[in-house]
Amino acid sequence: MESKPPLPPFTEETAAAKIRMAEDAWNSRDPVRVSMVYTEDTRWRNRAEFPTGREDVRRFLERKWARELDYRLIKELWACTGHRIAVRFAYEWHDDSGQWYRSYGNENWEFNEQGYMMRRFASINDLPIKESDRKFFWPLGRRPDDHPGLSDLGL
Repeated sequence: MESKPPLPPFTEETAAAKIRMAEDAWNSRDPVRVSMVYTEDTRWRNRAEFPTGREDVRRFLERKWARELDYRLIKELWACTGHRIAVRFAYEWHDDSGQWYRSYGNENWEFNEQGYMMRRFASINDLPIKESDRKFFWPLGRRPDDHPGLSDLGL
């Protein structure tokens, strides 16, 4: 199995790099790309869904991005120790009726020695917002380096 650096044990610097790589992948909205950083037997909790295994994760992400349109995500380090990273995040999206949402949450991640994520536990809340209240403005895809992060935006 190839490795997925940065590898544990994590420092604040390597954890922040791992988080930015994850953010970039999720902002690609490519379920195959995103699923490949998880172990074959990964276990998740995402709201009321509990995907198990890389293939379940891929199918979950396909469903997610089919309903969460124009998805833009920002992640930020909360804490790290050893093989674990705690992340806070927010993302904006709209449904097929045009209603915009900002979804806030926290994730707990655990990695194996090769840097693949074994466990992802996410708690998420959705807030309906007006389009005029959006804060995440960049072309779909990777967030530009000069775009403010969550703390800079007061989120």
